[in-house]
Amino acid sequence: MIYPVDKLEDAQTLAQAIVNTIPEPFLVLDDRFRVLSASRAFYSTFRVDPEQTAGCLLYALGDGQWDIPALRLLLETIIPQKTSMDGFEVEHDFPNLGRRTMLLNARKVIYDNNPSSTILLAFMDVTARRAIERERAELLVQAEELLRQKEILLQEMQHRVANSLQIIASILLLKARAVTSLETRQHLQDAHQRVMSVAAVQSHLHSSGGIDQIEVSSYLSKLCSSLGSSMIGETQPIEIRVMAEDGKIASDKAVSIGLIVTELVLNAIKYAFPTHRAGALVLVTYEINASDWKLVVSDNGGGKIIRDPAMAKGGLGTAIVEALVKQLDGTMEFTSGASGTLVSITHATFSSRMPQATAPATTVN
Repeated sequence: MIYPVDKLEDAQTLAQAIVNTIPEPFLVLDDRFRVLSASRAFYSTFRVDPEQTAGCLLYALGDGQWDIPALRLLLETIIPQKTSMDGFEVEHDFPNLGRRTMLLNARKVIYDNNPSSTILLAFMDVTARRAIERERAELLVQAEELLRQKEILLQEMQHRVANSLQIIASILLLKARAVTSLETRQHLQDAHQRVMSVAAVQSHLHSSGGIDQIEVSSYLSKLCSSLGSSMIGETQPIEIRVMAEDGKIASDKAVSIGLIVTELVLNAIKYAFPTHRAGALVLVTYEINASDWKLVVSDNGGGKIIRDPAMAKGGLGTAIVEALVKQLDGTMEFTSGASGTLVSITHATFSSRMPQATAPATTVN
């Protein structure tokens, strides 16, 4: 229920009570910018004397602390044109307060039967808020600078790693050419190929910009292309084909998968085709099903018939692949026969949808 205010004194008392209830500093000005009323928050915030405020020109308050060019612009230019303004920001040094940032909200009140008008002026101290925003902005700039430095450092580290791998590979190759023992030479050549494999994986990850997620299809295609160009001779042309479903993998997982593919493809190039074979093919497939995946490297070469169980364990290359598969929480199957060899690495249960280069007869887990 609304109770009418009949007397002017009562209306003024009610208006002053409303003004004092406002928690932020608040002023009521006449059309000549003299103070008609001020809230308690205004007096306590700006520490001005109430007796020296009422009826005083705003610009003369507190020894001229409100004689601010930006405030004059608001009251004398903007308000007469727009009658209202929200969020007008003023930064000023106030006596006894120091430098403060204020948001001013102003309204011009025009009466129907009175040519005069009043201006309602509210103040909001946003000094702390602006300081926090500046601090956040500075932290953001610092974070961006740290990220830039990190990227530069990462690029430098990748460059040095690549150079170091090339140096190690060159030393191994020189040693292999210098030794007389065929067995030692073979071991050094194998070590050289593995170092080059690591260098190839590192190079492809570096070309991806050091991002956390690697596009698996293009990654495997580029990797196998470089392996083929560096390892396949003219006496036995071998096609290395990649069929991979679209998807991304984490960079750390990409390193392990890249090393596995490198080891298996190099093994196929070296041993699957001891004699010339038309249509020689090494096929690399990668399938994805949610978080599950399946990697298969197969060839249509002569196969590796395993008669001695000790031979099934393989050499250093097999040990490397098995360690990487375990790291990926996968399982590996090896099948070989007269029509070729197939090695599959599976994460969780997976039914393959990809073709294979061979349909081997003998399976070794």
